[in-house]
Amino acid sequence: MKVGIDFGTTRVVAAAVDRGNYPLVNFETPDGHVRDWFPPLIAVHGETRMYGWDAWLVQGQPGWTIIRSLKRCLKDAGPDSRIEIGGQAFEVRQLLQEMMAALRVQLREHSSLPDDGNKPLEAMLGVPANANSNQRFLTTEAAREAGFEVLGLLNEPSAAAVEFAQRDLIVRKGGSAGRLLVYDLGGGTFDASLIELADGEHSIVASDGIPTLGGDDFDEILTDLALDAAGISPDERDSLSAAEWFVLLDECREKKEALSPNTRKITVDLERVRRNWREVSVSANEFYEQCRPLIESTRRVVDEMLAEHHERPIESLYVTGGGSELPPVARILRENYGRRVKRSAYMRSATAIGLAIRADTQSGCVLRDRFMRNFGLWREADEGHGIVFDLVFPRGTELPGPKQPPLRSVRSYQPAHNVGHFRYLECSRLAQDGRPVGEITDWDDIRFPFDPTLQEKTDLAAVSVLRTPTTSGFVVEETYTCDSSGNLAVAISNKSTGYGKKFRLGRWSEKQPKIVSRRSAKRSA
Repeated sequence: MKVGIDFGTTRVVAAAVDRGNYPLVNFETPDGHVRDWFPPLIAVHGETRMYGWDAWLVQGQPGWTIIRSLKRCLKDAGPDSRIEIGGQAFEVRQLLQEMMAALRVQLREHSSLPDDGNKPLEAMLGVPANANSNQRFLTTEAAREAGFEVLGLLNEPSAAAVEFAQRDLIVRKGGSAGRLLVYDLGGGTFDASLIELADGEHSIVASDGIPTLGGDDFDEILTDLALDAAGISPDERDSLSAAEWFVLLDECREKKEALSPNTRKITVDLERVRRNWREVSVSANEFYEQCRPLIESTRRVVDEMLAEHHERPIESLYVTGGGSELPPVARILRENYGRRVKRSAYMRSATAIGLAIRADTQSGCVLRDRFMRNFGLWREADEGHGIVFDLVFPRGTELPGPKQPPLRSVRSYQPAHNVGHFRYLECSRLAQDGRPVGEITDWDDIRFPFDPTLQEKTDLAAVSVLRTPTTSGFVVEETYTCDSSGNLAVAISNKSTGYGKKFRLGRWSEKQPKIVSRRSAKRSA
């Protein structure tokens, strides 16, 4: 059985591949309800951890700490990064793997998927378009360790574009093409992708986004407005337990999701949080005005992307994602893009449907995805008097398909030092002189012994990097690879001595800081 899984910030949505159809998967909850989503929640009580619907049932109960929006932690996480829950530190990788395992159990035992015996559960997974290699690796490995057979990763707005192209008349037989911009505002991230559409084959032109903006931020704005309306003092707010914060944010999320363009007042039931508090009303317009700067920041991302590719205008701006359901989102977009704005009929599920279509080898869909960040490393120049950035894979490089060989890029040189110190990074943009600018992600350093006497040295970080003539006659080769999911690796070899090592590239240091910030930690329940 093949499925597409959109592992969202506030909801996990899955769609099945069923003989050319891609129905949403329904889940049976422990209290007897049926939902077309799975909650990515974690509940912790001492040594006990619960996930999904089990975690949902214990929300608000004494002693339980509930964490939502785990996906937001992945942007800055490595395999050994930890998050604090209820005074305990847990590896993010372990929590993600256990969450995926709970999802797999739900799909197998408590969903509308047909019982297909012991056949593997094959999954195409979605990730934000601006996800770095760490996040892509963690997502893939967690799913594999949980028992899924991972078919590949696909950027979430690219998946939404696949869903759009599958059903919309903009793609016609005969190869007529169009240009689509997908505006994907989810619970925790915003992504935008510019996509060329053709008959059955689509190509990603560019992607950008804001990795820390989504519907969660709207929930927090409404929370603050409700507390202000009730006259709740700063001291009372600070006294709220993690469980109370969860109930409060969940109440505001529910009221936000129930809004319509005709809503004038938003009623927030603070009695759900504390018995001596009361129900309050918040002006919808005031709420929208406070949300507007965040929405405008997404519009600026779209404007910049369209300006960079002005040579051919878009035919449609396709709006999807649960955060896009907030009424002022469509209004602000129409102010700028007029009738080109098309709201998805599947705001919360277009990505999952597109992922299922991509997983279906019989769908006829071919997607040419691209590397969405510049990847490279710092090099010494002018005999040590300067530093330059060596761009290995430029942003926009077309990625291979799921079963195609990885991209390769090779560097060959004669070393001048006893030890090679490789400092890698990803960045969103490059300045005119080639320097990394914009959002920059520094990765772990790698050290490689050019001097054969250091090959058995286990801690090269303790060895001083020195210029030496003894290595100048050697030939060193670096071979970089990037697979269809955007995972990067390098093989470094001394061709003269036959010594070599392979490294997975990313942020894999064991000394990672706690991920959860003070504000998000307080508001994790």
